[in-house]
Amino acid sequence: MSPTSLIWHNGRLKPWHEATVHVGAHALHYGSSVFEGERVYATPQGPAYFRLADHTRRLFESARIYEIDIGYSEEAINAACIELIAANAMPAAYVRPIVFRGAGGLGVLAQPGAPVEVAIMALDWGAYLGEAIEHGADVCVSSWQRPAPNTFPSWAKAGGNYLSSQLIGLEARRGGYAEGIALGCNGLLSEGAGENLFLVRRGVLYTPPSSAGILSGITRDTVMTLARELGYAVEERDLPREALYTSDEVFMTGTAAEITPVRSVDRKAVGSGKPGPVTRALQQAFFGLFDGRTADRWDWLTPVHAASADRARAAQETIAA
Repeated sequence: MSPTSLIWHNGRLKPWHEATVHVGAHALHYGSSVFEGERVYATPQGPAYFRLADHTRRLFESARIYEIDIGYSEEAINAACIELIAANAMPAAYVRPIVFRGAGGLGVLAQPGAPVEVAIMALDWGAYLGEAIEHGADVCVSSWQRPAPNTFPSWAKAGGNYLSSQLIGLEARRGGYAEGIALGCNGLLSEGAGENLFLVRRGVLYTPPSSAGILSGITRDTVMTLARELGYAVEERDLPREALYTSDEVFMTGTAAEITPVRSVDRKAVGSGKPGPVTRALQQAFFGLFDGRTADRWDWLTPVHAASADRARAAQETIAA
C-alpha cells in the first residue's frame, strides 16, 4: 500500500503519518466500525467518483444499524471525499471512508460519550484480483458459511463482518485459488469473500437475493441496471451450489473487483473456461461509463471540480505552513 500525501481525519486534511489511532480504540477490540469502498475513475473530463452519493448513503445506513453517530452530514462526507482526491492530485483512486468508535473504555458496549472517529483515505489500487479481470479467476466453494440473517446484519458494511471474509479468503488461497465463494446458512449460494455473485444460464442473469446473507452491492445494482439496458433478463433468486458447475458464465462484482469473470469453480471449468460474451458485454458497458462509450444517464459520476481542487490546495498549503 503506497501512502498518499494526505488523509482526511476528523474534519481536516493531515499528513498520512499523522492519521493515527489509539490502541484503546473500541473498534480495534470489538470491530465496531463501518466503512465504504469507492472508486474514482480517470474520465475525459478529469477524475470522477462513481456513485459517491450511494456509497455515502450506505455508510450512514450501516452506522444507523450499529447506532454510531457519524457527527457529519452526508453532504459533508461527500465534500471531504472530493477534497481529498483534489488535494492529493489523483487522476484515479480507490477511496476508503471509515467510521469507528475510538478510545473510551473497554466494555463491549462503548461508554456514553465515547468518541467516534471519521477518516477517509485514498489509494492507488488497480484490479483487486489482478489479471483475473481479463482472463478469469479460479475460485472454490468455501467450507465457511455466511452468518444467518439474524446474527450479523449483512446489509451493514461493518468491519466485524469481514472476519468471515478473511476465513473464506484464507482457505481459498491455501488451496491455490484466487477467491472463495460462501454458501449461506441454508446451504444455498451467498457471495464471495468480498464480491457479489452472478451466474449466466441461457442468456439470463441470476444472482442470489439480498436476503442470502450478502452485502447488497452498489456494483451489483449497477450490473443489474446495465444488463437490463442491454436487453438481458435479470433474476434475483435462491441458487444451489451446483448452479456454479452448470452455468454458461459466472462473474463476481464489487467496487474493488469491478466485474471479474470466473473461469473455474472447484477446478471445474465454467462454460468454455474463458470469459463469456455476456460478461464481456457488461464489462464494456461498465468501463464505458468512464471513457464515454456508455452514456451516464443515471448521474452516477461525480466530477472532482476545479473549484474543489482550489479549496484542497489551499488546505494543503495551510497544513504545510
